[in-house]
Amino acid sequence: MKLIPRLKDKYLKEISPNLLKNLSFKNKMQSPKLLKIVLNMGLGLDATDNKILKSAEDDLAVIAGQKPQITKSKKSISNFKTRVGIPLGLKVTLRKDRMYFFLDRLINIALPRIKDFKGLNPNSFDDNANYSFGIKEHIIFPEVNFDKVDKIRGLDITIVTSSKDKVASKMLLDSFNFPFAKGQIVTAEKINKEMKKEIKKELN
Repeated sequence: MKLIPRLKDKYLKEISPNLLKNLSFKNKMQSPKLLKIVLNMGLGLDATDNKILKSAEDDLAVIAGQKPQITKSKKSISNFKTRVGIPLGLKVTLRKDRMYFFLDRLINIALPRIKDFKGLNPNSFDDNANYSFGIKEHIIFPEVNFDKVDKIRGLDITIVTSSKDKVASKMLLDSFNFPFAKGQIVTAEKINKEMKKEIKKELN
C-alpha cells in the first residue's frame, strides 16, 4: 500500500477547502497549491574537485530523497576562473509526493534545529509569488551524516506555487504551519500609505 504524505492528505482534506472559502473562489482548481520545491547548492570552484562534488552530491541526495543534477556554467568568466561547461553546484527539483515529504521534514525537523531560530522572512516572495530562502548549514537535516561531511555548506530553497498572488501564496504556506517570523508583509501599498501620512503631517 502506497504511503500518502501527511501534508498532502492535509492539503486535500483541510487546506484546499479552507483556502477556497477564505479566498472566495468557486472552482476548486483555483485553490493555490504547491507545484515544486527546488533545492540549490552552490559549490563554486570546489565543484571542479570530483571528491568534493561527490560528497556534496551524496549529502544533497539524502536531504532531498532524490539524486541531484550537476549545474554547469553557461559562459566563461575569466575573473572567476570559469569556462563553459564546468560544474558549479547541484540542483534538485521535487514534485508530487517527494515534495510533500520534504516539506514536512523541513518544517517540523530541520528548521527547528537552527540555533536561535526566530522564523523566516515573510517578505521573501518574488514577483511570481514564489518563496525563496537560504539555509546556512546543510547539517540541520538529520539525514546528513556529520562524521562524513567534508565542509558545512549553504543551501537555497525555492517553493513554487500555482498562485501569482503573494497573499494567497503566503496563506497556503501558513496553512502548512510554515515558520514565518512574526510581522506583516511590507507591501508597496503600505509604504505609500505611510509616506502620505508623513507628508500630510508636514503640510499641517
